[in-house]
Amino acid sequence: MTVARDIMTPDVTCVKEDQTLVEAARMLRDLDVGALPICGNDDRLKGMLTDRDIVVKCLADGGDPSTVTAGSLGEGKPVTIGADDDIREALETMQEYQVRRLPVIDGHDLVGIISQADIALSLSATETAETVAEISED
Repeated sequence: MTVARDIMTPDVTCVKEDQTLVEAARMLRDLDVGALPICGNDDRLKGMLTDRDIVVKCLADGGDPSTVTAGSLGEGKPVTIGADDDIREALETMQEYQVRRLPVIDGHDLVGIISQADIALSLSATETAETVAEISED
């Protein structure tokens, strides 16, 4: 059985909830990623922040990214998967919640992220296509 831990990208970097969006944008650029988990001062996952969030939820509304914090954009409880959960459950979760990146949790610790790219590298073309199509539905 393939589990989330088998296909996830490990060693995830978090943006802290009290860091500004300017700091978060620099992290996104430097890491060459489109999203970062938002972690609290207790290192627990608080949400996800995307480059699109910065543009749509801050800049487009006239917000100041040098004062708006990452934590202020983390909305609701983040959708996650357990590290030892079957990969089929991860795919179903991504499809159900239409998320392109799924944080992987072991206990209360963030241990990785599963992205569409991880799926493409690990699963068949048919499974990858079905998952991407489901995630992208309106």
